[in-house]
Amino acid sequence: MLRFAPSPTGDMHIGNLRVALFNYISSVQREEPLLIRIEDTDKERNIPGKDKEIFEILALFGIQYQEQQLQSDNLRFHRAMALQLLQDKKAFNCFCAPETLDAKRESAIEGKTAYRYDGACENLPPEEVIDNPLPFTIRLKKPDHAITVTDIIKGESTFVPDDIDSFILMRADKYPTYNFACAVDDMLADVSLIIRGEDHLSNTPKQIAIHEALGYTKKVEYAHLPIILGNDGKKMSKRDDASSVKWLLEEGYVPEAISNYLILMGNKTPVEIFSLKEAIKWFDLKTISKAPARFDIDKLKFINREHLKGLDPKELSRYVGFADEEIGNLAKLFLEEASTLKELRTKIRAVFGAKTVPDEYKEEFEILRELTLKAPHFDDYEAYKTYLMEHSGLKGKNLLEPLRLLLSGVEHGPEMGDLYMHIKNYLKEVVK
Repeated sequence: MLRFAPSPTGDMHIGNLRVALFNYISSVQREEPLLIRIEDTDKERNIPGKDKEIFEILALFGIQYQEQQLQSDNLRFHRAMALQLLQDKKAFNCFCAPETLDAKRESAIEGKTAYRYDGACENLPPEEVIDNPLPFTIRLKKPDHAITVTDIIKGESTFVPDDIDSFILMRADKYPTYNFACAVDDMLADVSLIIRGEDHLSNTPKQIAIHEALGYTKKVEYAHLPIILGNDGKKMSKRDDASSVKWLLEEGYVPEAISNYLILMGNKTPVEIFSLKEAIKWFDLKTISKAPARFDIDKLKFINREHLKGLDPKELSRYVGFADEEIGNLAKLFLEEASTLKELRTKIRAVFGAKTVPDEYKEEFEILRELTLKAPHFDDYEAYKTYLMEHSGLKGKNLLEPLRLLLSGVEHGPEMGDLYMHIKNYLKEVVK
């Protein structure tokens, strides 16, 4: 079993989508099921509807899964296993007030030392625990040995007991912390490979410590993906528009191109342009660079343009608001200067929308418009142009400049003959 475990706390980040893609590809390659676990135990940060949005995005990107689950459905197991750890004396109740812990943390900062829990409640007499009316958390006892994480991408990382510390498993509200819920859920699902961002690397030894304390001995593989940097060389945050999958889709990047780029980024691939289905044949976690990957929007634009070029014309036509193969072919004419569906829609709207004409060509423009509305149908652009020349007396720049504006709505663009071939059946609508 593999798992993708997003939280419904905001728009899906491209880093999360990358994790989802790699989990999906690996699950298919390993012939293991994929679980989608919505980590919804942080009630204060959950946003209504975001869980549904996650599944919609996964479907849009062709990420198939065999099971889905809400983390909150496992709450009874989280609580039962916390009690088991208490009974086995592998965990303890901590009555330290948040204010007390904050003061100790501040003191550590002032002393320029790393804060560690000082074990104040670890060895309390049983009567002080049983009869204590104060709210409490449950902490795991600090392991007595170093924990080594073997990572497919990062190699080996060793964490000494002080790195892991006596961390909290259950908060005072009787809800699990991220690490405890995650470790228990992965254990219950019998997860064999965990692929996630490298910001979780420091969580991994804690989760291994939980597994060890619970007597879970299955060897789990790990792959922590390097972070994604923006153009400024800093980690992409939620404030960066391009970090949002939703924003990229709204801007007109197609799912196939976004997938292509996220798989290509920081990776060694046999080809540059490919589909998700093709990537499954050769994808290898071992080829991913250990270094952070830099997100290049211009590279994504190039990849997006290549995928748009490869679309069936009728499908591309639907993307720009029509259902005609010829309009799809028309849209492809603009792909030398447009890179996204949003840009293509702007180009197509210019063709079919109201035209803005400079004063110097307004008279000629109107003459050509009126002639076109009265003209018979011409299959050939040259025949159409000859008709206009004969009936208007216009030629050269005085003909071609206003004619281009009439047919395309812009001063520069594809060859007029090519343009005409795809709009000739819509000509009266174009010039109306």
